[in-house]
Amino acid sequence: MSKPSDLVQGTLDMLLLKILALEPMNGFAVSQRLKQVSGDALQVSDGSLYPALPKLEQESWITAEWKRRQLEKEADNWGRLSSAISRVVKLKEA
Repeated sequence: MSKPSDLVQGTLDMLLLKILALEPMNGFAVSQRLKQVSGDALQVSDGSLYPALPKLEQESWITAEWKRRQLEKEADNWGRLSSAISRVVKLKEA
């Protein structure tokens, strides 16, 4: 499989921009989509992908969308659920 270092300088940016132009997705999904679309010929390492994405954002070529509120909501739900499970597990047998 080709590695980003094998690609012409700037090619990774172009590939990422093309994939993200089709639909918004997270870094992992971008990596998987690139691999899929290229027929497993291209694979970008995390060490190349994750620095490239903020660089594209800094250039204002892409925008990031952070789901912090959803994360907080899910964490709260998890806290309530784990607390309820803990109470049941700690029940004393009769």
